[in-house]
Amino acid sequence: MKIALDPTPFHHTHGLLEFPQLAADLGYKHLQLTPHQDFIPFYNHPKADDELVADLKAACRKAGVEIASVLPVQRWSGPDPDAREAAVRYWKRAIRMTADLGVNQMNTEFSGRPEQPEESERAFYRSMEELLPVIEREGMQVAIDPHPDDYVEQGLAALRVIRGVNSPNIGMAYVAPHTFHMQDAPLDIIRAAGNRLQVVHIADTMDHHRSNGLRYITNPAGSPARVHQHLKVGDGDVNFDELFSGLAENGFLDREETVMASCVFAENENAEEVSRYQMKSINDYIGRVQQAG
Repeated sequence: MKIALDPTPFHHTHGLLEFPQLAADLGYKHLQLTPHQDFIPFYNHPKADDELVADLKAACRKAGVEIASVLPVQRWSGPDPDAREAAVRYWKRAIRMTADLGVNQMNTEFSGRPEQPEESERAFYRSMEELLPVIEREGMQVAIDPHPDDYVEQGLAALRVIRGVNSPNIGMAYVAPHTFHMQDAPLDIIRAAGNRLQVVHIADTMDHHRSNGLRYITNPAGSPARVHQHLKVGDGDVNFDELFSGLAENGFLDREETVMASCVFAENENAEEVSRYQMKSINDYIGRVQQAG
């Protein structure tokens, strides 16, 4: 398993080409590249040309850091036809860039709309019909996260959609801070995913269902907004003993190709300290489950 730094907290203080050395300085050997204005921004065309991609690859080589995964977020399940068609074009360029970096793991979201679930699912499979041949030709693995405020938010429901693509190249990303939106028990999701579980994001979050649903109060009452955080491990309600035990049972921790990324977004002012803390916490949990056998 590769333990990667998600550099999102550093997007406003460091340039794209500084991320590899930053990761190395913080004790990481791997990076997960998330939407960035100079690389693959949210919902828009990738902005890196071949020269910048080559420079990023060289920066990784110089720092002794590998890119474990690339995370684009595009509206490939969007019910708007123009947005969906554009997302497919953007995905093709993102796949090419990822392959040129020497990376074969991508992860993403379904990026549909919960109020239009049928239209979004039709759009997703329509996009996959065009993209899957490219994904398979490039030997790319794509792991999908059922993100809060998406057309599929539940863990087991997401696995059904993924299975429906009928390709070993399409798998699942389990995002720990989304635990309380996925409804299904974490161990049920992890066991059902099996080898399709390719990427795990580590951050904590509060359980918004507690206190009879009043732990967070939104106005107006009944707002459909989804609430979660990406806190450092131990600051929320995620049961990491259970999570890491499930990952050990799954074999995720032992597979060379899997990716575990630290994804804390709540403490940019302490990002370096938090990143080191996350690495230690991840290794501590791995040590515990290995010691427990």
